[in-house]
Amino acid sequence: MPTAGSTIINDTTLRDGEQTAGVAFTLDEKIAIARALDEAGVPELEIGIPAMGPEEREGIRAVAALGLKARLMVWCRMHDTDLKAALDCKVGTVNLSMPVSDIHITRKLKRSRAWALAEIERKVKTARDHGLEVSLGGEDSSRADMDFLIAAATVAQEAGARRFRFADTLGVLDPFQTRACIERLRRATDLEIEIHAHDDLGLANANSLAAVLGGATHVNTTVNGLGERAGNAPLEEVVVSLKVLYGQDCGVDTRALGAISDLVERASNRPVAVNKSIVGDAVFTHEAGIHVDGLLRDRATYQNFDPAEVGREHRIVLGKHSGTAGVKMAYGQLGIACDDATAQAVLPRVRALATRAKRAPTAEELRAFHDDATRWSVVSS
Repeated sequence: MPTAGSTIINDTTLRDGEQTAGVAFTLDEKIAIARALDEAGVPELEIGIPAMGPEEREGIRAVAALGLKARLMVWCRMHDTDLKAALDCKVGTVNLSMPVSDIHITRKLKRSRAWALAEIERKVKTARDHGLEVSLGGEDSSRADMDFLIAAATVAQEAGARRFRFADTLGVLDPFQTRACIERLRRATDLEIEIHAHDDLGLANANSLAAVLGGATHVNTTVNGLGERAGNAPLEEVVVSLKVLYGQDCGVDTRALGAISDLVERASNRPVAVNKSIVGDAVFTHEAGIHVDGLLRDRATYQNFDPAEVGREHRIVLGKHSGTAGVKMAYGQLGIACDDATAQAVLPRVRALATRAKRAPTAEELRAFHDDATRWSVVSS
């Protein structure tokens, strides 16, 4: 397990994230997102597709003019027109995308492997001649023949590229396959290796971590996991997982992740599920009696990292699965004394309300339950 060094995050919310069906950021939103990511310490941002047209290039130039600390990258097909458009954007790094699987090369492009290698060599050299740093984006790398993939990376390196982006374009890999692919690529090249994982099977974060274990130097992410179809590896999951599991600090302020998530949620009009890991509204909320009792005794019982690390805190709510410890704590927060007998008397009413109303009791309802329980206790005595 890696504990030294730091994986570099390349966030593509402003490129692949915006490719989410129905999502379109205004210029002000792009600038706000870019600034928020930069202020949080995200070291690289992929900020658009120059070939989309003048408005897109205007947005890219506006972000480039902000003077951000982050390295900025744009995405291009391996076309002369795309490269020309990129040169108009005042950005120093370009990802040149080339399909590397046979199904893409032969059926989509109607070309051959030899043609693809020749184009990689020519376009990478052209970009380098114009002073650009180059990443070769291997579209559909996960379905490519590994020998050909390595040949493409080798040609790119010899032509002057600094990075190879291994794209699991359809999200078809599992972590074991991902690690094996990256390890083989790592042995064959000195290039930086970037993993670009899609979440079609819910494995984008796991595959990104596996790639890091295999030797990847960079991880592509998007805020809230935005992206084509099921999306990309979520920034918040990758950053916190690397920190908690592997002791890697990517330089990203994890306390800022919640605010960035909220910003992108509003800009994308894509709501974040309440149980979304790291940034979901309910992920540090506890109801079950055994969990609450354990947390009140020692938070390490049901906490694998401190919510304060991501700017959050534990919240305990009452519901069908609550126990007396949660009831007593809730009354304590209201400044009402509650002994074991009263908590036992109140608990059935809490559970009944939660089942019927599908929510926790309000403070007023809790006071009424307490009054009834203590009144009944006085009458019974």
